[in-house]
Amino acid sequence: MQAVNKQEVFTKASIYMDTTVTIQVVLRDSNIRSASQAVQRAFLAFRHVEQVCSRFSSDSEVMQLIKKAGTPQPASDTLFEAVRFALAVAKETNGAFDPAIGGLMEDYGFNRHYLTRKRQHSDLAEKDGAYTDIELDEAARTILLKKPLILDLGAVAKGLAIDLAAMELNKFEGFLINAGGDIYAGGLNEHGEKWKVGIQDPAEKDKLAGTIELSNKAICTSGSYARRSPVNAAEHHLMHPSLKKSAGSLVSCTVLAPFAMMADAFSAAAFILGPDNGKALLERAGLQGMLIEPSFHTAFSKGMEEVLG
Repeated sequence: MQAVNKQEVFTKASIYMDTTVTIQVVLRDSNIRSASQAVQRAFLAFRHVEQVCSRFSSDSEVMQLIKKAGTPQPASDTLFEAVRFALAVAKETNGAFDPAIGGLMEDYGFNRHYLTRKRQHSDLAEKDGAYTDIELDEAARTILLKKPLILDLGAVAKGLAIDLAAMELNKFEGFLINAGGDIYAGGLNEHGEKWKVGIQDPAEKDKLAGTIELSNKAICTSGSYARRSPVNAAEHHLMHPSLKKSAGSLVSCTVLAPFAMMADAFSAAAFILGPDNGKALLERAGLQGMLIEPSFHTAFSKGMEEVLG
């Protein structure tokens, strides 16, 4: 067997969606200029999804919907697909995962734009809406809000941006997109091996709860340690819609999936559902996951333990 020579890696980072996005491209048969241009297009995918799906900007497409509640509105492909996937997960979880939770998120202070630091207040919004108040028309590609709701697409938008960015990089034999710990690994790394990814220990940020080798797959983690409420520090951003407070039976949930939007949404959904129901959700979807409780007891969905290092 011949040894695989180490290849050069082109790396660039930028800030989108309140996180650092780092992209690595392995330069096996590609030059730096080609990689740089592709990475720039990948970053534009993040910018585009943010402009469409952010509830922190009053002029984003998703926030414009609230002003036109009661009437079906034409939607861009990006917004339509994000909402359609979020609604599918909401139905699968009977509303434990609910994209109509934006009003509650504002109440807990999760409404400050990470760049301008300006707070977004949506006075028109009703606080008691749910995913059942959102209707999609597949043929007309329209979205109807039956009530003036704030859609929170945070659990699907970053994953969608990663997936769109990956499409710009698919011609390369190896690349890695890391958006604040949500990752898509394409092909092989500079050593000709699968990409090795660490899973953060929820108790100590400098330690790992495990490692995993990935190729052409996404991994996303939802954790209570990531974002705390500025209104009530005891609460975090993973809200249970019916309880109107943070889900508390897990501290971390990591999910592997073929696409980042799926891993992103299902890690949040399983976190909210808790260890037993969350594990059942992942197994129904055929996804591998690791669910860590506050006691640090860890549950695994089928197949996850076998791939952990």
